Order: sequence, then C-alpha cells, then structure tokens
Amino acid sequence: MALLIALITCFVIILATSQPCQTPDDFVAATSSGHIMIGGLFAIHEKLLSSEDFPRPPGIQKCVGFEISVFLQTLAMIHSIEMINNSTLLSGVKLGYEIYDTCTEVTVAIAAALKFLSKFNGCREITEFKCNYSSYTPRVKAVIGAGYSEISMAVSRILNLQLMPQVSYESTAEILSDKIRFPSFLRTVPSDFYQTKAMAHLIQKSGWNWIGIITTDDDYGRQALNTFVVQTVANNVCIAFKEVLPAFISDDTIEIRINQTLEKIIAEAHVNVIVVFLREFHVFNLFSKAIERNINKVWIASDNWSTATKITTIPNVERIGKIVGFTFRKGNISSFQSFLQNLQMFPSDHNKPLNEYAMLLSACAHVKDSDLSQCFSNHSQKTLFYKANENIERNFSMKNDFLWDYNEPGLVHSVQLAVFALGYALRDLCRARDCQNPNAFQPWELLEVLKNVTFTDGGNSFHFDAHGDMNTGYDVVFWKEVNGHMTITKVAQYDLKNDVFITTDQETKNELQNLKQIRSKCSKECSPGQMKKTTRSQHICCYECVNCPENHYSNQTDMDHCLLCNNKTHWAPVKSTTCFEKEVEYLNWNDFLAILLLALSLLGIMFVLAIGIIFTRNLNTPVVKSSGGLMVCYVILLCHFLNFTSTGFFIGEPQDFTCKTRQTLFGVSFTLCISCILTKSLKILLAFSFDPNLQNFLRGLYKPIPIIFTCTGVQVVICTLWLIFAAPAVEEDVSLPRVIILECEEGSVLAFGTMLGYIAILAFICFIFAFKGRKLPENYNEAKFITFGMLIYFIAWITFIPVYATTFGKHLPAVEIIVILISNYGILCCTFFPKCYVILCKQDTNTKSAFLKTIYTYSSHSADSLAMSHVSLDSTHSSNTMTRPSSGGKPAARQKSRDLQTQALEHTFKENATSASKTWSRKRNLSI
Repeated sequence: MALLIALITCFVIILATSQPCQTPDDFVAATSSGHIMIGGLFAIHEKLLSSEDFPRPPGIQKCVGFEISVFLQTLAMIHSIEMINNSTLLSGVKLGYEIYDTCTEVTVAIAAALKFLSKFNGCREITEFKCNYSSYTPRVKAVIGAGYSEISMAVSRILNLQLMPQVSYESTAEILSDKIRFPSFLRTVPSDFYQTKAMAHLIQKSGWNWIGIITTDDDYGRQALNTFVVQTVANNVCIAFKEVLPAFISDDTIEIRINQTLEKIIAEAHVNVIVVFLREFHVFNLFSKAIERNINKVWIASDNWSTATKITTIPNVERIGKIVGFTFRKGNISSFQSFLQNLQMFPSDHNKPLNEYAMLLSACAHVKDSDLSQCFSNHSQKTLFYKANENIERNFSMKNDFLWDYNEPGLVHSVQLAVFALGYALRDLCRARDCQNPNAFQPWELLEVLKNVTFTDGGNSFHFDAHGDMNTGYDVVFWKEVNGHMTITKVAQYDLKNDVFITTDQETKNELQNLKQIRSKCSKECSPGQMKKTTRSQHICCYECVNCPENHYSNQTDMDHCLLCNNKTHWAPVKSTTCFEKEVEYLNWNDFLAILLLALSLLGIMFVLAIGIIFTRNLNTPVVKSSGGLMVCYVILLCHFLNFTSTGFFIGEPQDFTCKTRQTLFGVSFTLCISCILTKSLKILLAFSFDPNLQNFLRGLYKPIPIIFTCTGVQVVICTLWLIFAAPAVEEDVSLPRVIILECEEGSVLAFGTMLGYIAILAFICFIFAFKGRKLPENYNEAKFITFGMLIYFIAWITFIPVYATTFGKHLPAVEIIVILISNYGILCCTFFPKCYVILCKQDTNTKSAFLKTIYTYSSHSADSLAMSHVSLDSTHSSNTMTRPSSGGKPAARQKSRDLQTQALEHTFKENATSASKTWSRKRNLSI
C-alpha cells in the first residue's frame, strides 16, 4: 500500500509540473501561432490601475486608459504579418505573433521581454542563464517595439543578452543609435537628432529666437532636450525656459508640474513659440488646462503627438493657437484602410484589445458619434469585463469610420516597415534553411541579416544605416480648423540629407512664410543699418540695437556685427544698409577754381603774346635794346609761355604722361627763364661795379650763352634722373572717408625738393646781382624790377611750402598752379610791363636823345658822388698816414669816377647805344 501511495504521489507531482504556464489575462494582448514567432510591444493602455492596497503583492497589475491610436498600431502589425503570410515572400513558412501591452510602464515591458527570452517549447517560462547563447532558442525570434524610447531602452538592454533583433516603430531617442550600448536595436524612424535639427531650422527660418521647451523627465526627454539645445545654439536660437514634467501619468505630482509650467508660460510674455516633447496624455492634460487659461501660442509638436486624434478632438482646441508638427513620412497604407473597413468582431481570447474595443463600443452605443471619443475615455479608465454571449452580438457594428479617424498614417507606415524588414530578412535567411523548424536559426543570426536587408515598399527602397536607423525623413504638418473640426494638413517635407524643407505648391509655401508674421523674440528686431549689442549680464538673444558706425553697414535684420566697407573703394554713413562707391575726385576742368586758374593762365599767355608783338614792333628803340636784345627777350617770353601752359597739365584726370610732364615742363622752363634773367643781372652788376678787380673778374665770367645752357642743363639732369629713378605717377588717395582723390604722386620728395631748391638758388643769385644794380636810371632800371620780381617769387614759394604740406584733396594741384601763376606773373610784370609802359605811354623818353640825356645826367651825378666819396676817403687816409698831400684831390677823384662810370656805361650799352657812347665820350673829354 505504501508503495502504491508513493507511486500515485509521484504521478501527481509529475502531472503538476508538466502543466502549461498560466498567464494573467491582461498581460498578453494578442497571439497567433506560427513557425516563426514575432514579439510585439505596444502601449495599448496609458497607465496601470492604481491600487490603494499597500503593500501589495508583486505581480502584473491591470491596465486602464484604452488608447485607440496605439490599438490601431497593433492592428497594423497583425495586418502586415497577415500580408506576408498571404504572399509568396516566405513560401511554406508562417509568421506568428505574440503581442504584449506595456501599459506605458517599463516594469511591464521588462516582464514581456523576459517572456520573449524564455526557452522555446518549455513548460516553465524561464530564461536560462548561459555564458553563451549561440545555440539558445527563445520563444520569439524578433521583437517589434516598443513605442516610447524609455521603454525601448530598458527592453533593449534585456534583449541584448541574446542579441535578439528589436525593431522599433516610434522610439526616436538619439542614444539608441549607439550600437555599443544597443547592438540589437534598430528602428524604422529617424533619430531625434534629425527631428531637433529640423525643428531648430524651422524656428530659425521663421525668425524666432526666444522659445520655450517642455519635455518629460526620462531618458527620451532628457536626450531630446540636450540634442535640441545643441541645435538651437547652432541656429542662434535661445531657450527662455525648460520645463520638465514627470514621465508617467501615474505620478502624483504631474498635475502640480503642469500648473507650474502654465504659470511659467504666462510669465514669459515674449515667448510665443513652445517646443513640446511630450506623450499624448501629457499634451492632453496640458492643453486642456491651457485652454481654460486662454493661453494662445505656437506649439511645435514632436512626432509623439503631432497627429494624435485624441488631442485634435479636445473641445475648443483651436483656441490653443497654431500647432506645427513633425511626423514620420507617410507611405501607402491603403491596404490597411481596407483591412479596417472589413474588420469584424469575432470574440476570442487571442485578441484582447479588439475585445476591449468592442466592449467600449457596446458601452457607448447610446452616445452620438461626435461624443464617442469622450465616452471611450471615461469608460476606459476602469476595468470592463467582457462576456461574449451576453453583451455583444456577433454582427455588432465596429464603427470603422470612427476607428480610421484615429489613425496616424506615419506610425502605421513605420509599423509596416518594421514587419516588412523582418519578413525580407527572414526570406534571405531561410533560403538555405528549413525555417518551419523553430530551431533552424537563432535570433543573433537573424540580426546580422536584418542589418543589411534592403527592400521596397510603394516604389521606395528602404534599408538600415550603420546606426540601425531608417532615415525616412519627416513630414511637416499644420493643424487647421475646418468646419469646426481640427484637421491635420501636410505642408512640407524635411529632407534629412540636405537639411531643407521641400514644399509641393505655392499655397503650402505661403503657410510656412506666414509663420514669420508671428513674433517670438526677447528683444526688438534690429533693422538693417543696426547691430545687436549685448552685455555680459544679458542672454545673447536679449540685446539693444545700436547704429552701425561710419564706414560700416548691415543689410539684414538682427545682425550681430556691422560689416566693414572696403575703405579703399567704398564708404558708408552712420546707420547705413549698404556701402557706397567712393566718388573719384580730381581738379576737374568743370571745377570753378580750375576754370578761374585756367582763365588766369590764358590771360598770362595773352600778355606774353602781346608783349612779344609790342617788342617786335619796337625793335630799334632804346628800351628794347637795353632789355638784353631781342633774342633774350623772346627766350624769356617763351619760358613764360611754357610756364603758363604747364598749369594745364595740373587740371583734369591725372595720367602718367601729365604727371611726368607738368613738373618737368615747369622746372626746365622756369629755370631757363631765371637763367636768362641771371645773365641780365650779371650784366648790370658788371656795368655798375666800380672796383676794377671785380669788374675784370665779372668780364671774364660774363658768358651769357654758356651760363644759360649750364644753369638750364643742371635742371635738365635733375629732372631726367627724377624721371628715370622715381618718376611721378598716378596715385589714388583713399584716406578721405567718402572720396578717392586721384592725384599725381611726385615719386620722390627729394627730387621734387631738389628741383625747386635749384630754382630758388638761381633766383637768389639773380636777386643779389639785381639788388646791386638797383640804382640805374629810372627810365631803364631793370635791376630794381628784377629785384621786385625775385621778391614776389620768394614770397610765393616760401608760402607754398607750408600750404602744400597741409593741403589735401582734389584742390592740392591748385595750390601749385596758384604759386606758379603768382611767380610767373610777378616776374613777367616786373620784367616787361615797365618797358611796355614806356614804349606805349612815354614814347618821348624812348628816343636816342632822351636815352643819352638820362645816361649823362645819371653819369654826372654818379661821378660827382663817387668823386666826393674818394676825396673823403683820401682825406681820411691822409690824416691817418700824414704822407699824401691834400692838394689836387678833388679833380683827380672826379676824373677817376667818370672814367670808371664811362667804361661801365660803354660796356652796358655798347650793343644798343654805340653812337650814344661816342657822343658821351666827346662830351666827357671836353668836360675834363
């Protein structure tokens, strides 16, 4: 008997241990058998049912808050698997699925992940610990999901143990692209790096720089915030405030934090644009309270809620302001729409979300379609118990149109891509394997094929990049009120590769342009012509506007710095929006001063010509003959003519030729003129020098033609060397703020000074010689007028040096012209005008007899004066030495004076008054 009892006991124990594992009703969402099982993770409910019992026993709690949009994503996975099973993609191989509801809780998702990793076909659902899982076969080969990044990260760390492929359809946290930490994670959506980049680009493009951001306190929210901050800095956008809400709706403080966030939004009056990285239930509560407070802003929606029907159906949601959203790019989901249209209710334990949807429809059967969403929300916050035969008829209407309204095309397409990617990877893997056998391959083998799979859907090719991301891009959507309902309209596509927004028509382009009319800035916009000025205590987006200084400009709004004009060619006034080209200035022919100076030069040329005519018509008169002869007069007049002509080279646009010609022409011609006058001065000094020794020396020195050629030749050498080694050239003076002075740069200041200094030396010698002979007879006294002419020259050029050195601008050449005219007119007038006056107005004095009389009178007076001087000197000498007798001194002195005076006069006027000299000699002898 004891042996029988022992056998029965062992049988009961074995039978008990061989029973299949029991799973809580609310944990498994939907299942379907197949050769290859695919796991699914969807947040079909928004939270766990709160329990007042504490402490409570550990276990999976019930979920409440049915999410219709996520339910549709679950149906999209089921539909996609059915499409593959009904196609020839996997011939003879059927895909099954095991979908779990995460209830938006990491703990529940981890429990599901542990079930995925449990050993295939085992009674006890346990995960065996192994050092190497290469040959370990879990119950599923891959996982689709989860939706939220926070949950995907936790699940991925569990699945990494066996390198089980995890393909997410919505998780966008940038950290998930790190293949070191998440080697088995892939996704069919871009990472938040691109979404935040697109948002920052849109904000910058719309002219906003002072914004707020609201995110969740989890890995997803913190990653999105950090990435977005980096992107805003790169686009010169500032974040006025950062509000972080609790990640899970079960948190008791979430309502308090939402109220604090709304207070912050109200306080920041300049912030009119807010970026929202939240989940649907966060946004629902936030917007519901914001509507009550009449908060109207521009909301930038992340892909989490940008197309959420739950939020678009909030009462009076249009009062919240403008909503611009980023959503995953849509694909062809027409087959899914047909699937929903033909969806029927078949009560079964294999699809609990479908059963719950049917129960909610049954519970809200009495409500209008417009209030169906609110009824669903109220009833889904508590547990509904479903009895198939009592509450729901087999042919109950599923209200498929209502269901389609909650569809989010971007997410549905992402779920389809995830399933298709696994299907095509399995096709490639199963070509050489019998995949009807669950042990044909392990998950890590599927992962290697999945990373490199390429497939097409709707004519587009898809593949995972090196980070496991499928960069499909984004659609930009606007929320618009149409007939009292909020609709979502696509206005642009965001190209990830080129970082540009692509619009399809002008209307949608205008929608984006209209965003610029909304102001969201810390400071008033600085207009063109101004720049931003910030202090250390201010944020870079908070600034003052100051005008651009002179020679700087800004041609756009809100420029950080004014741009510098090219000082050489352009200029700008204060607060300028552009640079203006500098005007090129020079002493133009049309300039009034140039015309005046040119007229004076022409008048001088006319005087020269008139004097030449007068002298030509009076060649044989004593005045002309006493002027040095016709040849000397003509040479001097020619020099004056060239001097007046040289002034024309100082006027007009400077050229290399004019720059080189004007100084050379003036220097050589003026030197020639002074050289001729020098010979005349030397001749006068010779005539009236009564020292015999000096007179003999001057007679040997007096060689008119060699003197003229030598003096002029030295100047020619100076000018030639100047032109060879440092010739004057055209130069642009850009030192003035608004004009470019086109002028002749002298090339060498030393050469220029040497040329003028040489002329000054000759003029000074000429002045000394003329000064010595200033007491000639009044009617023919050239020495006195030469002295005056040289004085005028010195005064003009001495004045010229400081004036020329301190003058700048286009009138600088006029200074030199004026000096040339003054010195030229001074010498011309002093040399020729007195003679012309005698020739024209005192013709009675311009005769031979008058000439002889003047000379005789002057000679007699000079001889007497000289004799008296000699007597005085002799007397003084006699009184000092007491050796020379005093008698006979006066007649001897007078005789000596007259002899010397006669010799000087004969030498002075021998070419012009030979007959007069002979007559004067006879009279002198008689007098003696």
